[in-house]
Order: sequence, then structure tokens, then C-alpha cells
Amino acid sequence: MADPSPFDSFARDNLPPREQWPDLLLEGLRYPEQLNCVTALLDNRVAAGEGSRPCLVSQTETWSYADLLARVNRIANVHSRRLGMIRGNRVLLRAPNTNLMVAAYLAVIRAGGIAVATMPLLRAGELGTIIDKARIDLALCDNRLLTDLEAAARTRSGLRIVAMGGDSEDDLLALMARETDDFAACATKADDVCLIAFTSGTTGEPKGTMHFHRDMLATCDTYGAHVLRAHKDDVFIASPPIAFTFGLGAAVLFPLRVGASSILLEQASPEPLLDAIRLMRPTVCFTAPTAYRAMFGAMRPGDVASLRICVSAGETLPKPTWDAWHAATGIPIMDGIGSTEMLHIFIGAPVEKTRPGATGIPVPGYEAKLIDELGNDLPRGSTGRLAVRGPTGCRYLADPRQTEYVQNGWNVTGDTYYQDEDGYFWFQARSDDMILSSGYNISGPEVEAVLLTHPEVAECAVVAAPDASRGMIAKAYVVLRHLDAAAPDLARALQDHVKAEIAPYKYPRAIEFVASLPRTGTGKLQRFVLRQRAAAVQA
Repeated sequence: MADPSPFDSFARDNLPPREQWPDLLLEGLRYPEQLNCVTALLDNRVAAGEGSRPCLVSQTETWSYADLLARVNRIANVHSRRLGMIRGNRVLLRAPNTNLMVAAYLAVIRAGGIAVATMPLLRAGELGTIIDKARIDLALCDNRLLTDLEAAARTRSGLRIVAMGGDSEDDLLALMARETDDFAACATKADDVCLIAFTSGTTGEPKGTMHFHRDMLATCDTYGAHVLRAHKDDVFIASPPIAFTFGLGAAVLFPLRVGASSILLEQASPEPLLDAIRLMRPTVCFTAPTAYRAMFGAMRPGDVASLRICVSAGETLPKPTWDAWHAATGIPIMDGIGSTEMLHIFIGAPVEKTRPGATGIPVPGYEAKLIDELGNDLPRGSTGRLAVRGPTGCRYLADPRQTEYVQNGWNVTGDTYYQDEDGYFWFQARSDDMILSSGYNISGPEVEAVLLTHPEVAECAVVAAPDASRGMIAKAYVVLRHLDAAAPDLARALQDHVKAEIAPYKYPRAIEFVASLPRTGTGKLQRFVLRQRAAAVQA
């Protein structure tokens, strides 16, 4: 019998045509046709008698699983009784990583809505793009982050904003206080959209990626179960915002799926992250390569002694960073590659199979291969474009770029990799970051890894810059540890350093010292911005 409840079909109507979807490998992952992922993450834990276990830990309070479920139910009641939300409505979420943000996120999904979480650093124009693309009428926003959202709302009629964490009568906390802890999860289906996650804009205009209820569990039951292998006594800590799917898995999905607890930090740059590890003693850490590099430079003996698992993703992990962290801590960093389109990590390796400098092997449940420019399969020992498929996959929200990402049933991620004879994948570059100079292929990240071994280099990025005689050259944008060291002599020293470590033709023929590198709200490097800057200088 058809569900008689009101239904907003926008997301379903704007899925790409079925023939444009990637192949989905669901064998071994059996989910019921009717599924609300929040029930699997929370209700089942409480029903098993584990409601008193710590779940979310902030620097001021700890919520048990029962506490979180009660708050999720109150917010779900607010949605359905006071805000008029119906199944399929999109709700924008804007807040740092807080207990209330997690509760609000899960409540939207529990009530049958679709969560559209946004980075706290986004500005009015960026928020407006998301509001327009996802046709959003309701937003929940941390009261400290209202300014830009309100600016976006002024040019869009019909957007209702509910503040979170304030003291007004219309604040979410006040509305929650008027509701009960009881709410029956909406009878959603396993293949109902519950999340629209927007790409972080490393390659231009963001795209909305649509994920189902079963996807939220599938990433836990593949990467979480077979590679991460955490357990209920673990304590997670993660730096990325949960609006970034890397952060969603690290701080919410993976710990909740196994009954563990998660430390939430509103500010998670390397210094406060290291402070929190020192004081709160987590066992599992998810962060980006730049944070690991910054932390080992500031660590004192015993600071990270509680950690047993360290995961890196978001951008390539340079071997010098892996080596330095391992030497300082004895802990091998588990690298991985994921994407917003795939929801989370699909290539990685469990700790005992980690190889320094390699991203890893396909996560159980996923398949990966290399293809050439025509889509033909390449053998091991080759370098080519990465293609992957598994239980999750790309479904863009009404975007013609769907046929660029999904080709012949495979997700073509836009990354160039080398696969060795043992099946390990070694990152070379984003496919549009491979620098072709005088007939030579130069991998920007390879040059970066060498530059990072120089004691004066704090951060760097190497991109293609137009050149009249060579077509393109490698240009390095370098952030120094000591700003006053910037000088032509140092630039030449860095070039000589690269020539001494790798093939001389790969050295950066141009070096520009900069105060910082352009990054998205998730901390990912925006190479396209640097390519545009390099092209503008040449013009």
C-alpha cells in the first residue's frame, strides 16, 4: 500500500536517470527495504541496553546514547509539529561540530527530511547557491553564525531560519523544551535520499551529491568494519566539520555504528586538536595531513600516547609527513581516499597493511581500477585515471556533470594513480593537476613531497603555469616557516633541493612565496585557484 503521508518528491525527481547511475555492489550488505538509518544508529543501541554509554563528548558536557536519542526525538517533534516539515523536505544545517548540531542533523533524517549541512566558513553567496540548488525553505543555524545566512535569506523569499543555542523564545532549544522525548522514526525506505552533501569546490562550482539511508550504513559496514575496525570502547576525535562527509563519518557515523563515543571540537585547528588529544585521551584520530605535520612539530612526550589509530584523508598524505609522524609516535597513519560523491573512503589499508606513501588497496566491498583517456582498462604497473565502484556512488542533484563522473558504470574520480604489482594505489595527482612540460609528465604532489622535506617549508602547492617555450612549467607556491627568509637565494636553494632528490626536469621553474594557500571550508587545497592565479600572471 502506498504511503499516504505528505511527500516532497524534489530529491527523487532530481536524481539522475537510472542509466546514468554507477553500478552498485550491494552483495553482502543486506538492509531491509524499509530503513531509517537513525534507528539503526541510535534506537538499536538503546534497545540493546547500552543507552547509558557515553556518546557525544564536548569540552563542557557528555551525552549518553539515551540523551542523544531523547534530544533527536524532541527536535524531530519540533520539525513535524511546529515547523511543518514533511518527508522529503530539505533542511539546511549550519553550525560547528557541537552536540546540538549532531542532534539536529540526525533529527532531520529521523523525521524523514533530507539534511543539507553547510560549512561554518561559507559566506552569503555560497550559502545562496546551496539554498537555490537544493530548494531549501527551512534552515537551522547556530546563533553565532546567523549573519551570512540572514544575508542570503534577504534575497530569497520563503526561507525560514531557526536559531540554535540562543535564549529567545523561538530558538531551537526553547522549542525543544515544549516537546516530548517520544517520536516514531519516519517510515523511510533504504533508497530514500536522506543527505545532500555539496562538494567543497576544489574544482569550481559545488555539486550536490545525493545519498540514501542505506549509504550511511554501508560506509560503516565496509570501511568502518574492515579497515578502521574500531570498537565500542574507542573514543573518536576528528578535525573536519561534520558538514564535510569525511567529518560526518569520522565524528558521527563510525563511532555510533559500533557504540563508541565521539569528542566534538568547535575549533579543531592543529593546536586545539593537540590540546584536546592531550587532555581528553581519545584513541582514534581523523584529520588532514597538514594537521599531522603541524602537531608532530609541537608535540611533547606523551601528548598523543592515548591514540592507537590515526587516519588521514581529504588530500594526499606526503611520505615525509608519514615518516615524521611515525618516527615521533610509533603510530602508522592510515591514508585513504574518499570523495563527497562516494560518501567516504573507498581506498585505504588496515594498519598492518599500510605502506608509507601509498594510499592503499580497495576497501572490501569496493572495486578499483585504472583506465586510460578512452576508458580502456590498464594493467598493474600502469599510471592512469582512477575508476571505482561499490555500494555507494555518485548521484548528482540535477547536474549535467553526472556523465563526466560516472562512465560505463564506474565512478571516475578525477584522480591519477599508479597501481603497483601488489595492487596498491599510489596517488600521482588530480587528473587535471598533472603537469605536461616539454613532453614530460610532472606530478605536482611528488614535487610538493620533496619541498616539504626542506626545513624552511611549512606548506606548499605545485601547479601548472603557462610558459611560452615549454607549454607549461611546474610552479610552486610556498609558505615558509620564517616569513623573513623569503628571498631569491632561498628560491634557488629550493629548486636545487628538488633537483637533488628527484629527476631534475621535475623541479619548479617558478617559485612564489605566499602567506597562505587557498583552501575550502574543509581545509582542502584549491589548486584551481592557484592555476588561475598562475595563468593570470602569465597573461
